[in-house]
Amino acid sequence: MGSLGQLGMGLAKLLRGKYGTQNVIMSDIVKPSKDIAHSGPYVFADILDFKCLQEIVVTYRIDWLVHFSALLSAIGEQNVPLAIRVNIDPSFPRVNIDPSFPRVNIDPSFPRVNIEGLHNVMELSKQYNLRVFVPSTIGAFGPDSPRNPTPNLTIQRPRTIYGVSKVHAELLGEYYHHRFGLDFRCLRFPGVISADTMPGGGTTDYAVQVFHDAMEGRMLECYLRPTTRLPMMYIDDCLRSLWEMLVAPSDKLKRRTYNVTAMSFSPEEIVAAVRRHHPDLHVTYKPDSRQNIADTWPEVFDDSEARWDWGWQHHYDLEAMCEAMFASLKQQQQQAQGEAGPGR
Repeated sequence: MGSLGQLGMGLAKLLRGKYGTQNVIMSDIVKPSKDIAHSGPYVFADILDFKCLQEIVVTYRIDWLVHFSALLSAIGEQNVPLAIRVNIDPSFPRVNIDPSFPRVNIDPSFPRVNIEGLHNVMELSKQYNLRVFVPSTIGAFGPDSPRNPTPNLTIQRPRTIYGVSKVHAELLGEYYHHRFGLDFRCLRFPGVISADTMPGGGTTDYAVQVFHDAMEGRMLECYLRPTTRLPMMYIDDCLRSLWEMLVAPSDKLKRRTYNVTAMSFSPEEIVAAVRRHHPDLHVTYKPDSRQNIADTWPEVFDDSEARWDWGWQHHYDLEAMCEAMFASLKQQQQQAQGEAGPGR
Protein backbone atom coordinates (compact mmCIF):
# COMPACT_ATOMS: atom_id res chain seq x y z
CA MET A 1 0.00 0.00 0.00
CA GLY A 2 1.56 3.34 0.86
CA SER A 3 5.10 2.22 1.43
CA LEU A 4 5.87 4.45 -1.53
CA GLY A 5 4.96 7.53 0.51
CA GLN A 6 7.07 10.05 2.38
CA LEU A 7 7.39 8.08 5.60
CA GLY A 8 6.98 4.58 4.18
CA MET A 9 10.15 4.53 2.10
CA GLY A 10 12.17 6.21 4.82
CA LEU A 11 11.02 3.81 7.50
CA ALA A 12 11.60 0.77 5.29
CA LYS A 13 15.17 1.96 4.68
CA LEU A 14 15.74 2.52 8.40
CA LEU A 15 14.38 -0.90 9.37
CA ARG A 16 16.30 -2.68 6.62
CA GLY A 17 19.45 -1.05 7.90
CA LYS A 18 18.76 -2.47 11.35
CA TYR A 19 17.36 -5.90 10.44
CA GLY A 20 18.64 -6.63 6.95
CA THR A 21 17.20 -5.91 3.54
CA GLN A 22 15.47 -9.24 3.08
CA ASN A 23 13.74 -8.99 6.42
CA VAL A 24 11.55 -5.98 5.71
CA ILE A 25 8.75 -6.36 3.17
CA MET A 26 7.17 -3.36 1.50
CA SER A 27 3.80 -3.55 -0.19
CA ASP A 28 1.32 -1.46 -2.12
CA ILE A 29 -1.40 -1.81 -4.71
CA VAL A 30 0.78 0.34 -6.99
CA LYS A 31 3.43 -1.08 -9.28
CA PRO A 32 6.80 -0.18 -7.72
CA SER A 33 9.61 1.58 -9.55
CA LYS A 34 12.64 -0.47 -10.55
CA ASP A 35 14.63 1.05 -7.71
CA ILE A 36 12.03 0.00 -5.14
CA ALA A 37 11.56 -3.43 -6.69
CA HIS A 38 15.33 -4.05 -6.58
CA SER A 39 15.84 -2.60 -3.11
CA GLY A 40 14.22 -5.50 -1.26
CA PRO A 41 11.07 -7.64 -0.91
CA TYR A 42 7.87 -6.03 -2.17
CA VAL A 43 4.39 -7.60 -2.29
CA PHE A 44 0.84 -6.64 -3.20
CA ALA A 45 -1.60 -6.13 -0.32
CA ASP A 46 -5.06 -4.59 -0.11
CA ILE A 47 -5.87 -3.14 3.32
CA LEU A 48 -9.58 -3.77 2.77
CA ASP A 49 -9.01 -7.48 2.06
CA PHE A 50 -8.74 -9.07 5.51
CA LYS A 51 -7.85 -12.52 4.19
CA CYS A 52 -5.06 -11.03 2.12
CA LEU A 53 -3.65 -9.42 5.24
CA GLN A 54 -3.99 -12.65 7.19
CA GLU A 55 -2.03 -14.50 4.53
CA ILE A 56 0.82 -12.00 4.71
CA VAL A 57 0.98 -12.12 8.51
CA VAL A 58 0.92 -15.93 8.57
CA THR A 59 3.27 -16.49 5.64
CA TYR A 60 5.93 -14.06 6.86
CA ARG A 61 5.36 -14.63 10.59
CA ILE A 62 4.85 -10.95 11.30
CA ASP A 63 5.42 -9.58 14.81
CA TRP A 64 5.09 -5.83 14.27
CA LEU A 65 2.74 -3.87 12.07
CA VAL A 66 3.19 -0.18 11.32
CA HIS A 67 0.11 1.25 9.68
CA PHE A 68 0.44 4.66 8.04
CA SER A 69 -2.80 5.97 6.63
CA ALA A 70 -3.74 9.53 5.83
CA LEU A 71 -5.30 11.67 3.18
CA LEU A 72 -3.73 15.11 3.30
CA SER A 73 -5.79 17.53 5.38
CA ALA A 74 -6.79 19.85 2.54
CA ILE A 75 -7.47 17.03 0.06
CA GLY A 76 -9.60 15.13 2.54
CA GLU A 77 -11.91 18.12 2.89
CA GLN A 78 -12.54 18.06 -0.86
CA ASN A 79 -13.70 14.44 -0.86
CA VAL A 80 -15.02 13.27 2.50
CA PRO A 81 -16.38 9.87 1.33
CA LEU A 82 -12.98 9.09 -0.21
CA ALA A 83 -11.26 10.12 2.99
CA ILE A 84 -13.41 7.72 4.99
CA ARG A 85 -13.05 4.66 2.80
CA VAL A 86 -9.97 5.07 0.58
CA ASN A 87 -8.84 1.74 -0.83
CA ILE A 88 -5.55 2.08 0.95
CA ASP A 89 -2.75 -0.03 -0.29
CA PRO A 90 -1.13 -1.65 2.72
CA SER A 91 2.64 -1.50 2.73
CA PHE A 92 4.00 -4.36 4.72
CA PRO A 93 7.68 -4.24 5.43
CA ARG A 94 8.37 -7.06 7.87
CA VAL A 95 11.31 -8.32 9.79
CA ASN A 96 12.07 -12.03 9.67
CA ILE A 97 15.43 -12.82 11.14
CA ASP A 98 16.47 -14.83 14.18
CA PRO A 99 14.24 -15.04 17.29
CA SER A 100 15.99 -12.11 18.94
CA PHE A 101 14.53 -9.75 16.34
CA PRO A 102 10.88 -8.77 15.88
CA ARG A 103 9.19 -9.45 12.59
CA VAL A 104 7.84 -6.21 11.24
CA ASN A 105 4.96 -5.55 8.92
CA ILE A 106 4.82 -1.90 7.87
CA ASP A 107 1.69 -0.52 6.34
CA PRO A 108 2.61 3.06 5.47
CA SER A 109 0.00 4.70 3.26
CA PHE A 110 0.89 8.33 3.44
CA PRO A 111 -0.78 10.51 2.40
CA ARG A 112 -4.17 8.76 2.66
CA VAL A 113 -6.81 8.46 5.27
CA ASN A 114 -8.59 5.26 6.16
CA ILE A 115 -11.13 4.23 8.73
CA GLU A 116 -12.36 0.89 7.42
CA GLY A 117 -8.82 -0.35 6.80
CA LEU A 118 -7.87 0.64 10.34
CA HIS A 119 -10.51 -1.73 11.70
CA ASN A 120 -8.90 -4.57 9.74
CA VAL A 121 -5.50 -3.64 11.14
CA MET A 122 -6.78 -3.65 14.73
CA GLU A 123 -8.55 -6.98 14.37
CA LEU A 124 -5.57 -8.51 12.62
CA SER A 125 -3.20 -7.30 15.32
CA LYS A 126 -5.46 -8.61 18.06
CA GLN A 127 -5.89 -11.99 16.37
CA TYR A 128 -2.16 -12.54 15.82
CA ASN A 129 -0.85 -10.69 18.88
CA LEU A 130 1.04 -8.08 16.85
CA ARG A 131 2.61 -4.89 18.11
CA VAL A 132 0.87 -2.20 16.07
CA PHE A 133 1.90 1.40 15.43
CA VAL A 134 -0.55 3.93 13.98
CA PRO A 135 0.57 7.55 13.43
CA SER A 136 -1.56 10.52 14.34
CA THR A 137 -1.09 14.23 13.72
CA ILE A 138 -1.44 17.79 14.94
CA GLY A 139 -4.66 17.68 12.91
CA ALA A 140 -6.22 15.59 15.68
CA PHE A 141 -6.73 18.84 17.60
CA GLY A 142 -9.22 21.59 16.87
CA PRO A 143 -10.15 25.19 17.69
CA ASP A 144 -11.29 24.25 21.22
CA SER A 145 -7.85 22.79 22.07
CA PRO A 146 -5.22 25.00 23.71
CA ARG A 147 -2.84 26.04 20.94
CA ASN A 148 0.26 27.35 22.69
CA PRO A 149 1.22 24.93 24.01
CA THR A 150 -0.97 21.95 23.12
CA PRO A 151 -0.53 19.31 25.83
CA ASN A 152 -0.56 15.56 25.33
CA LEU A 153 -3.95 15.12 27.00
CA THR A 154 -6.53 17.79 26.26
CA ILE A 155 -9.82 18.36 24.45
CA GLN A 156 -9.81 17.19 20.82
CA ARG A 157 -12.54 18.48 18.53
CA PRO A 158 -11.00 18.56 15.02
CA ARG A 159 -12.98 20.10 12.18
CA THR A 160 -11.46 18.17 9.28
CA ILE A 161 -12.24 14.58 8.25
CA TYR A 162 -8.47 14.04 8.41
CA GLY A 163 -8.42 15.00 12.08
CA VAL A 164 -11.59 13.10 12.90
CA SER A 165 -10.13 9.90 11.43
CA LYS A 166 -6.97 10.34 13.50
CA VAL A 167 -8.86 10.80 16.76
CA HIS A 168 -10.86 7.70 15.81
CA ALA A 169 -7.61 5.76 15.36
CA GLU A 170 -6.18 6.96 18.67
CA LEU A 171 -9.28 6.03 20.64
CA LEU A 172 -9.82 2.71 18.88
CA GLY A 173 -6.22 1.71 19.50
CA GLU A 174 -6.40 2.63 23.16
CA TYR A 175 -9.68 0.72 23.47
CA TYR A 176 -8.08 -2.40 21.98
CA HIS A 177 -5.14 -1.97 24.35
CA HIS A 178 -7.27 -1.73 27.49
CA ARG A 179 -9.92 -4.24 26.40
CA PHE A 180 -7.78 -6.91 24.70
CA GLY A 181 -4.21 -6.15 25.80
CA LEU A 182 -3.16 -5.10 22.29
CA ASP A 183 0.31 -3.50 22.21
CA PHE A 184 -0.89 -0.35 20.45
CA ARG A 185 1.46 2.62 19.98
CA CYS A 186 0.80 6.01 18.42
CA LEU A 187 2.65 9.28 17.85
CA ARG A 188 1.10 12.60 16.90
CA PHE A 189 3.43 14.06 14.29
CA PRO A 190 3.68 17.73 13.32
CA GLY A 191 4.39 18.86 9.76
CA VAL A 192 7.16 16.64 8.37
CA ILE A 193 9.79 18.15 6.07
CA SER A 194 11.73 15.98 3.63
CA ALA A 195 13.77 16.45 0.47
CA ASP A 196 12.68 13.08 -0.89
CA THR A 197 9.06 13.91 -1.69
CA MET A 198 7.37 16.78 -3.47
CA PRO A 199 4.61 18.79 -1.76
CA GLY A 200 1.23 17.13 -2.20
CA GLY A 201 -1.39 19.64 -1.08
CA GLY A 202 -1.10 19.47 2.70
CA THR A 203 -1.46 22.42 5.03
CA THR A 204 2.21 22.35 6.05
CA ASP A 205 3.62 21.63 2.58
CA TYR A 206 4.67 25.25 1.98
CA ALA A 207 7.61 24.46 4.28
CA VAL A 208 8.85 21.92 1.73
CA GLN A 209 7.96 23.97 -1.34
CA VAL A 210 10.07 26.91 -0.15
CA PHE A 211 13.27 24.86 -0.50
CA HIS A 212 12.47 23.73 -4.06
CA ASP A 213 11.53 27.26 -5.13
CA ALA A 214 14.68 28.72 -3.59
CA MET A 215 16.88 26.13 -5.34
CA GLU A 216 15.22 26.67 -8.71
CA GLY A 217 14.96 30.45 -8.55
CA ARG A 218 11.15 30.49 -8.50
CA MET A 219 8.89 32.77 -6.49
CA LEU A 220 7.06 31.08 -3.62
CA GLU A 221 3.34 31.81 -3.37
CA CYS A 222 2.53 30.89 0.22
CA TYR A 223 -1.07 29.93 0.98
CA LEU A 224 -0.75 30.81 4.70
CA ARG A 225 -0.37 34.16 6.41
CA PRO A 226 3.27 35.04 7.14
CA THR A 227 2.75 34.85 10.94
CA THR A 228 0.98 31.44 11.00
CA ARG A 229 3.00 29.35 13.46
CA LEU A 230 2.82 25.54 13.27
CA PRO A 231 4.86 22.66 14.78
CA MET A 232 7.34 21.04 12.40
CA MET A 233 9.90 18.23 12.27
CA TYR A 234 12.67 17.12 9.92
CA ILE A 235 12.17 13.67 8.39
CA ASP A 236 15.20 12.12 10.14
CA ASP A 237 13.86 13.13 13.54
CA CYS A 238 10.41 11.89 12.60
CA LEU A 239 11.60 8.43 11.60
CA ARG A 240 13.88 8.18 14.61
CA SER A 241 11.03 9.08 16.98
CA LEU A 242 8.91 6.37 15.40
CA TRP A 243 11.68 3.82 15.81
CA GLU A 244 12.36 4.79 19.42
CA MET A 245 8.66 4.54 20.23
CA LEU A 246 8.46 1.11 18.61
CA VAL A 247 11.29 -0.34 20.67
CA ALA A 248 10.52 1.42 23.96
CA PRO A 249 9.73 -1.07 26.76
CA SER A 250 6.00 -1.19 27.49
CA ASP A 251 6.56 -0.37 31.15
CA LYS A 252 7.99 3.03 30.15
CA LEU A 253 4.86 4.00 28.22
CA LYS A 254 2.51 5.77 30.59
CA ARG A 255 0.32 6.54 27.58
CA ARG A 256 -0.28 4.86 24.25
CA THR A 257 -0.45 8.14 22.29
CA TYR A 258 2.25 10.83 22.53
CA ASN A 259 2.93 14.24 20.99
CA VAL A 260 6.35 14.55 19.35
CA THR A 261 7.88 17.61 17.72
CA ALA A 262 11.14 19.45 17.12
CA MET A 263 10.34 23.13 16.44
CA SER A 264 7.63 25.64 15.64
CA PHE A 265 7.96 28.38 13.04
CA SER A 266 5.92 30.63 10.79
CA PRO A 267 6.28 31.13 7.01
CA GLU A 268 8.16 34.39 7.52
CA GLU A 269 10.60 32.67 9.88
CA ILE A 270 11.44 29.79 7.54
CA VAL A 271 11.70 32.23 4.64
CA ALA A 272 14.26 34.23 6.64
CA ALA A 273 16.21 31.03 7.37
CA VAL A 274 16.13 29.95 3.71
CA ARG A 275 17.27 33.40 2.56
CA ARG A 276 20.48 32.95 4.55
CA HIS A 277 21.28 30.29 1.94
CA HIS A 278 19.44 31.82 -1.06
CA PRO A 279 19.11 35.60 -0.54
CA ASP A 280 17.22 36.11 -3.83
CA LEU A 281 14.16 34.08 -2.78
CA HIS A 282 10.96 36.05 -3.49
CA VAL A 283 7.73 35.29 -1.62
CA THR A 284 4.12 36.42 -1.89
CA TYR A 285 1.34 35.51 0.52
CA LYS A 286 -2.09 34.48 -0.70
CA PRO A 287 -3.99 32.63 2.05
CA ASP A 288 -6.51 30.06 0.84
CA SER A 289 -8.73 27.42 2.50
CA ARG A 290 -5.70 25.85 4.14
CA GLN A 291 -5.41 28.94 6.33
CA ASN A 292 -8.74 28.02 7.94
CA ILE A 293 -7.34 24.57 8.78
CA ALA A 294 -4.06 25.96 10.14
CA ASP A 295 -5.97 28.36 12.38
CA THR A 296 -7.45 25.39 14.27
CA TRP A 297 -4.16 23.52 14.74
CA PRO A 298 -1.54 23.78 17.52
CA GLU A 299 1.02 26.56 17.31
CA VAL A 300 3.40 24.90 19.76
CA PHE A 301 3.32 21.19 20.55
CA ASP A 302 4.07 20.09 24.12
CA ASP A 303 5.93 16.78 23.81
CA SER A 304 7.41 16.81 27.32
CA GLU A 305 5.73 13.50 28.20
CA ALA A 306 7.52 11.70 25.35
CA ARG A 307 10.81 13.28 26.41
CA TRP A 308 10.27 12.26 30.02
CA ASP A 309 8.77 8.76 29.57
CA TRP A 310 10.93 7.25 26.83
CA GLY A 311 13.71 9.76 26.28
CA TRP A 312 12.66 11.49 23.07
CA GLN A 313 15.02 14.27 21.91
CA HIS A 314 15.08 16.05 18.55
CA HIS A 315 18.36 16.66 16.69
CA TYR A 316 17.31 19.24 14.08
CA ASP A 317 16.31 22.84 14.76
CA LEU A 318 15.34 25.26 12.00
CA GLU A 319 18.89 26.11 10.90
CA ALA A 320 20.10 22.50 11.00
CA MET A 321 17.06 21.44 9.00
CA CYS A 322 17.75 24.09 6.34
CA GLU A 323 21.34 22.91 5.98
CA ALA A 324 20.23 19.27 5.69
CA MET A 325 17.50 20.06 3.16
CA PHE A 326 19.76 22.06 0.85
CA ALA A 327 22.50 19.44 1.09
CA SER A 328 20.01 16.71 0.08
CA LEU A 329 18.48 18.75 -2.74
CA LYS A 330 21.91 19.66 -4.14
CA GLN A 331 22.90 16.01 -4.12
CA GLN A 332 19.69 15.10 -5.95
CA GLN A 333 20.34 17.85 -8.47
CA GLN A 334 23.88 16.61 -9.12
CA GLN A 335 22.67 13.04 -9.54
CA ALA A 336 20.01 14.14 -12.01
CA GLN A 337 22.58 16.09 -14.04
CA GLY A 338 24.91 13.10 -14.03
CA GLU A 339 22.18 10.77 -15.25
CA ALA A 340 21.25 13.20 -18.01
CA GLY A 341 24.83 13.04 -19.30
CA PRO A 342 26.97 15.72 -20.96
CA GLY A 343 25.36 17.98 -23.50
CA ARG A 344 21.80 17.05 -22.55
